[in-house]
Amino acid sequence: MNLMSTEKEDPIILHKQGNALYESGKFEEAAENFLKSSELYRKKNNFFDSSNMAYKAGECHFMQKNYDSAIELFEKSAEISFQKGFDRFGVSALEYIADCYKGLNKEKSDEAIEIQKKIKEVKDKLSKQF
Repeated sequence: MNLMSTEKEDPIILHKQGNALYESGKFEEAAENFLKSSELYRKKNNFFDSSNMAYKAGECHFMQKNYDSAIELFEKSAEISFQKGFDRFGVSALEYIADCYKGLNKEKSDEAIEIQKKIKEVKDKLSKQF
């Protein structure tokens, strides 16, 4: 197997490359790396990193003001997070979704109000755990 095909199938390499691209402002390329890494992590049952990479891809779209795409990615991250018990991380994704609705000037939409309710619900649940 050659090195290029190995790199394309190694979620850690893609993750690191995505971080470097993000830091240099190449958000579109970084998002591609993060998404591929997310899928590879998921296939390896590493759900936290899968969720994290979807989140990072969402950040890339957010930085480009592609709010609709960012919402989809943050929703994916939140879904994985809540399914696997990473509730605090899931709340972070939901808060980013709320920021996306602000960016779209839809903070008063039904969807945005539902996100705020979900954030409050999860935060209340988390505060009762301690």
